[in-house]
Amino acid sequence: MITRREAALRLDIPLEMAHRHGIPARLSEAELAEMEANPPAWLAQSRANRTGKKPVWVELRCDVCGFTEAARPKKWWPDFSYVSCDDHGYDELPAPAAGLRRREYDGVGSRFVGILDEAPAQG
Repeated sequence: MITRREAALRLDIPLEMAHRHGIPARLSEAELAEMEANPPAWLAQSRANRTGKKPVWVELRCDVCGFTEAARPKKWWPDFSYVSCDDHGYDELPAPAAGLRRREYDGVGSRFVGILDEAPAQG
C-alpha cells in the first residue's frame, strides 16, 4: 500500500489535486499502475497542460548529512548553491569562493535552509 502523497509524487501532481480528484488516502501498487497506464481525463489534461518549466516536485538533499525530502518548489527559490538541514551550521559547508557572498533562505521544505553563494550587487 502507498499513501496519497506518494501517489501524487509518482504521478507528478500536487497533493491537493490528488485529494480533489478522489485518490484515496491509501491505495495499492496495482491501483496506481492502472491509473498511470490509463489516466483519467483530469490526469491526462493535467499532463497535457504541463509546460515543463517548473517541476511539480523536487527532491531536497542535505549537502551535509544526505537527508532527503520531496517538496513542492516555491517561486521564490533561487538555484541554491547548497541545501542543508536547519540544524547544521555554516562551518559544515564549504566556504564560499573568493569574491562571493553567502545568503541564507529559511523555510525550504519542512526543515531545510537554502544557501546561495553569489557575486555582490554592483552599483
